[in-house]
Amino acid sequence: MAKIKHIAISTQDVEGTARFYIDVFGLKEVGKVDSPGASGYYLSDGDLNLAILNFKNDTVAGVERGRDFNGIHHIGFQVESLEEIRSRLESAGSAPRDDVNQALGVGNGTRHTGNVEVKYSGPDGVMVDVSETGWVGTSPLPRRAAV
Repeated sequence: MAKIKHIAISTQDVEGTARFYIDVFGLKEVGKVDSPGASGYYLSDGDLNLAILNFKNDTVAGVERGRDFNGIHHIGFQVESLEEIRSRLESAGSAPRDDVNQALGVGNGTRHTGNVEVKYSGPDGVMVDVSETGWVGTSPLPRRAAV
């Protein structure tokens, strides 16, 4: 079973937003990002990674939201198999976000250690990340029982 391991919030005030989740809920800073596509923080409670991001361009943010969007941007699921989830996503009518995947340099079959491996379109305009390797600051998937 897939597990929610990542939620990304797009904001114009990464410092203030990160400080809110640290001060109010006790989340810990587990990383920072300052890439050509976004800057911000990775926070965690030990099970879930909360990214606080300011997108630097509309392509990486996705044209339907753009870099000025504020709110929940995408949700990430750690899965046991990218191939299996791809089939299930396609059956549900969810297409890979080739525009964003290309802008981020993901989605080409390369496994990345600890963060998104492929982005897909989800319902209601919320993108979906899938990863076999998970996100920084999160717990691993439980092992399947031997059959």
